[in-house]
Amino acid sequence: MKIGIYGGSFNPPHIAHLILAESLYEILQLDRVVFVPSAVPPHKQNDNLLDAAQRLRLTQLAIGDNDRFEVSDIEIKRGGTSYTIETIHALDKLYKNATLYLIVGVDNLVTFHYWKDYSSILDRCTVIAMKRPGFETSRVRKDVLDKAKIVDLPYLEISSTGIRRRIREGKSIRYMVPDSVLEEIKKCGFYL
Repeated sequence: MKIGIYGGSFNPPHIAHLILAESLYEILQLDRVVFVPSAVPPHKQNDNLLDAAQRLRLTQLAIGDNDRFEVSDIEIKRGGTSYTIETIHALDKLYKNATLYLIVGVDNLVTFHYWKDYSSILDRCTVIAMKRPGFETSRVRKDVLDKAKIVDLPYLEISSTGIRRRIREGKSIRYMVPDSVLEEIKKCGFYL
């Protein structure tokens, strides 16, 4: 079994997350992509970070009825700072004998050597890094780059930060997030 692990704050989850996950599902011939909303992201300080349970709910709504995707609350149940290596160990137990693919942006590779037990992550998973504008692989440490697989996917100019800003400015986010996510954001008054 081949499992893609797609972690993040998902604050909120948006169309680019889904398109990239669907593309990697096909390219890597995965059996499943598991979205893992973080409890407390270790590398992000964000005053607009929704409660973990709210982000989990938005992510569940985002993936809808796509049977290729699932959402895991593993980091939220564990609580505290979300470290990838701990999530990998937990998913190892859940998906015995699975091949794990950790999905990140190439910008994460630049600082990957600062991640907790990064070499253990590289040993246990195939790290799949999606190219992003402005981040050159020449900035990535050789030991990380040697074990990561860089995938060139179309870049979509949609970000959670931009979505939150548009909401604060009273602008539309229609077509940037799934309709179910849009309705939940409106209903709950998130990011105002």
